[in-house]
Amino acid sequence: MNMRAPTIQRASASLLPFATLAVLGAFALPVQAQDIDAGRQKAEEVCAACHGKDGNTPIDPSYPKLAGQYQDYLEHSLLDYKHDRRKNPIMGAQAKPLSRSEIRNLAAYYASLPGTISNHADRITQR
Repeated sequence: MNMRAPTIQRASASLLPFATLAVLGAFALPVQAQDIDAGRQKAEEVCAACHGKDGNTPIDPSYPKLAGQYQDYLEHSLLDYKHDRRKNPIMGAQAKPLSRSEIRNLAAYYASLPGTISNHADRITQR
């Protein structure tokens, strides 16, 4: 009778969580912190002319209000414009020169602002 097999199985099972974390860590992308102040500066240079300095007063009613939007939504939208997955000649031209960190900073800045947009879920919870 082999007494070593259960011992090896127990040892392997106890190491499994650590091995899993090591493998996942090897494939994880480095997370860069966003800089809201850098996002504000870039927004004043690039975005304010169309979307308003506060992100709530676009010069044209068809332009979106950016303040208070979800950060991940703004990041994905800018990346889609940058990589031509979302088409708009003005936004494509504005997004293409932006670096990944500038996009992250812009999204963090606009997400940090108070927005004037409310969604259906907000209206339901306020009743």
